[in-house]
Amino acid sequence: MNIVSFIAKQLSISEKQITKTIELLNDGGTIPFISRYRKEMTGNLDEVAIGEIVKHKTAFEALQKRKEGVLTAIKEQEALTPELQKRIETAQTLSEVEDLYLPYKKKRKTRATVAREEGLEPLAKILMQQREEEIQFIASQYLTDTITNEELALQGARDIIAEWINENEKIRNRLRRLYQRKATISSTVIKTKKDEAAAQKYQQYFEWEEPLHKCPSHRLLAILRAENEKIVRVKVTVPENDALEIIDDIIIRSNNEACTDQLFIAIADAYKRLLAPAIATEVLNQARQKADDKAIIVFAQNLKQLLLAAPLGQKRILALDPGFKSGCKVVCLDKQGGLLHNENIYPHPPQRETTNAIKKIKSLVNAYKIEAIAIGNGTAARETESFIKKIPFENTIQVFMVNESGASVYSASKIARAEFPNYDVTVRGAVSIGRRLADPLAELVKIDPKSIGVGQYQHDVDQTKLKNELDTVVMSCVNSVGINVNTASAPLLSYVSGIGEKLAENIVNYRSENGALRSREELKKIPRLGGKAFEQAAAFLRITDPENPLDNSAVHPERYQLVSKMAKEAGVPIQKLIGDKTTIRKITLQNYITQEVGLPTLTDIIKELEKPGVDPRKKATIFEFDPNVKTIQDLKTGMKLPGIVNNITNFGCFVDIGIKESGLIHISKLAHEYISDVNAIVQLNQHLTVTVINVDVDRKRVQLSLID
Repeated sequence: MNIVSFIAKQLSISEKQITKTIELLNDGGTIPFISRYRKEMTGNLDEVAIGEIVKHKTAFEALQKRKEGVLTAIKEQEALTPELQKRIETAQTLSEVEDLYLPYKKKRKTRATVAREEGLEPLAKILMQQREEEIQFIASQYLTDTITNEELALQGARDIIAEWINENEKIRNRLRRLYQRKATISSTVIKTKKDEAAAQKYQQYFEWEEPLHKCPSHRLLAILRAENEKIVRVKVTVPENDALEIIDDIIIRSNNEACTDQLFIAIADAYKRLLAPAIATEVLNQARQKADDKAIIVFAQNLKQLLLAAPLGQKRILALDPGFKSGCKVVCLDKQGGLLHNENIYPHPPQRETTNAIKKIKSLVNAYKIEAIAIGNGTAARETESFIKKIPFENTIQVFMVNESGASVYSASKIARAEFPNYDVTVRGAVSIGRRLADPLAELVKIDPKSIGVGQYQHDVDQTKLKNELDTVVMSCVNSVGINVNTASAPLLSYVSGIGEKLAENIVNYRSENGALRSREELKKIPRLGGKAFEQAAAFLRITDPENPLDNSAVHPERYQLVSKMAKEAGVPIQKLIGDKTTIRKITLQNYITQEVGLPTLTDIIKELEKPGVDPRKKATIFEFDPNVKTIQDLKTGMKLPGIVNNITNFGCFVDIGIKESGLIHISKLAHEYISDVNAIVQLNQHLTVTVINVDVDRKRVQLSLID
């Protein structure tokens, strides 16, 4: 089995496309680069398809590595036959490999190994042959100083048989299929935990049971979290008679009662002691992996929407990190997000220095020519928003509420300390709030995605898978937007195709020593930025006001000569061709097709020439909560309220309605018809009008609806 056929079997993609994609990946190509600039080679595969190839490539490589380990281990035992080697080499899954390895796996001392040491394996073989009638007499021939009677001899033989049954590949596969069809997951509360306050959020799982294949991912992860916190005990079971019948059907081959009576005992023991725990664990792990995958997909979708949230753009911003007793931290930022000024104001209780605070804000707005105000949405946010909106500014100032999740993580991070070594965490946090308004993507890449406050069960799922998926999402977002090489931070640059952390630092250092880069060609002067890195990165790095206008577009430098040819044949300089839709649409693309460049690439070039360097993100818009609702006590059933979607899960979405507690719109309340994908109805940061359908003040839970 080769990697191409393995992947083709999993995906509806041709082997030719897979082969070319793998070649590009092995040559150091990144997903954004391959999907955008190598369309002819891959057959126009998009990022999603290439991402799937990457995942299955990784899985194949892990499978091959395990096969090599197993083959080596069996060889060392001098037990590897040509037939066994072929079966291992052609195995399609890890479970197949492990089943084949199981009889040769080094075991701790078991009941079966003890029985073998006592010389009882021949007796076990006699029982398995199911021919002898005088079993007690035969067993008496195996008595020793330690095996003092026939029953002990038979018990030892049954222990060996139980191990054989456990290692039987056919039995394990049939039991797997049974578990996949009929497994039930159940949870019961640990009595000593029943009345603990921390256990109450899991109350519905104190006595819970349902078919495992019907258990939705979010519920399975919740049950497993409760088990991990030692609140409940979890079991996965199937009807025992069904399982025993499967084993009986394979093992029992005669009507010899003397032998089969012993085998039935061994079968029951093998199932209860060895097979049931192993297969149940395996099936539960598989279900958990699927649940992990679904949760990771939800998290990735949320992160993508958050990173591509509408930027306000380069504006002079005053940002506030609200607070009561500690006051509100105020910072003023220039158009590039640089810190100009910081101080504290105390407009709220207990100080109530409102008049002085108004004077300070007005003075700062005038002094720094502020164009917009950003307010963090944490403690005292609504009160601060109300205070700001009452100030009579000389010019119209836009006021935005900004989601500050993760700002405190950033403010205490190594990145923040490097950016602002002379300021404390409160200043850094306020700066982050202001920068998030200007450019969410540029600021959020500095924070571990798990701290941003979107997704579900992100700390419970496979952390390696989660990191890989989120890194892929961040890279996709960064490269889809394009980055100003002269203003981007090192963390932002590190996600550009082909760059990474070290080259990002080198770019920043080069800027510090030599000033702004004046062309993409100058990138080649940066230490360690070689030909491959330039190929991968150049088209995603933009130069503002360049000599060559293509340097501020998504056209790859390797296609500059092609564009020059288009401009020459159109009778205009490149500067005039760009943005001239009338001239551009007269270009006959078929005239420029070559072996390397086909219609997909040419179409992309034309789109880029029409609107070079266009940011795919929407523009930021002002949102206002209901001024009469500030706490959960203000809510009444039936209220219609404006809200912002701030998290999406498999079971619904959470909406910020301007109070401390986000309200839940269950998936059943998103649309009149049945839906399976929450993202088909709502998006992160979407502005909604919702209806309050239930308020539980004691549990601080609010239920909302889009359809009532």
